[in-house]
Amino acid sequence: MTAAAGARPKYAVFLRANSFGRAMTLAGFRSDYALAKAMGLNRSTVKRVRTGELMPGPGFIAGALKALSPMAFEDLFVVDVSEE
Repeated sequence: MTAAAGARPKYAVFLRANSFGRAMTLAGFRSDYALAKAMGLNRSTVKRVRTGELMPGPGFIAGALKALSPMAFEDLFVVDVSEE
């Protein structure tokens, strides 16, 4: 689908919460604190993204991909495209 003239697509990245939780377990992280430390973030940021209160930003995404390797972006996140 193409955007109408003048309209720009709006992109949003969302966490795949179930997959993210499984990846945490597989990687051996037993708490948001342990994962946050590995990601270089505050525990509250990880908790807020996991509960849907906050959308994942670039720092969260990069930290998650590093800490939860070999998981890929598509395993942990979904991109939503909507017309503005």
